[in-house]
Amino acid sequence: CRQLFRSPSMPSSVIRPILKRIDRPQDRDTPVKTKRRRSVAGTPGEEAVAEPVGDGEASGSFCHQEIENLLANDHRELIGDFSKAYLLQTVEGKHQDLKYISPEMMVAVLTGQFSSLIESCVIVDCRYPYEYEGGHIKGAVNLPMEQDVEEFLLKKPIVPFDASKRVIVIFHCEFSSERGPRMCRFVREKDRACNEYPHLHYPELYVLKGGYREFFPQYQTHCEPQDYRPMHHEDFKEDLRKFRLKSR
Repeated sequence: CRQLFRSPSMPSSVIRPILKRIDRPQDRDTPVKTKRRRSVAGTPGEEAVAEPVGDGEASGSFCHQEIENLLANDHRELIGDFSKAYLLQTVEGKHQDLKYISPEMMVAVLTGQFSSLIESCVIVDCRYPYEYEGGHIKGAVNLPMEQDVEEFLLKKPIVPFDASKRVIVIFHCEFSSERGPRMCRFVREKDRACNEYPHLHYPELYVLKGGYREFFPQYQTHCEPQDYRPMHHEDFKEDLRKFRLKSR
């Protein structure tokens, strides 16, 4: 099964691992008595040895495995429609299948350091409205419910005027632990459903690592108002209860 995105970043230069050709046994009629250890599939620079089962069967199956490994490794660094590599540098995150960026990388996007390559960056704040109103990243849109994000992103997809530029979407919540990642997966699932594979309206999705909780203390000037209202705020217990009921 393909993951929605990929496992945490390998260096972008490492896309196609070097696969060594296997030397087949000279005498096909003689079974190989000594079992040889098979190296981890897809490991660059290591020789993988398949254990023969019959006349050429293992060699054939291993060739198929080589192809699958090559495809899998290619997709690790490619965006959702496999058309190009991810633009933003990523970091380790809680969910292995998603692409995380650091607060520093978010600021690089906000300050226009990628303006020659990005036409539109949509920051989706998945927190509840009272959290958003208490302080959010400048330019972020508050889409706490699935129907909200589906209406905003998928009913009329954002298309770049310049085909050479990108539209990227960055999701976050308070900690980017549950709500942000869940919404990111939801968008990818709906996007896949309404397009012919592998085409996507939004092939390049990211999650802000640490969410607003990690972003705000470091970059208050990029927030408005310059404040932070946690989800479990004493004054908003009833709002929290209502929104949790809605999201079930």
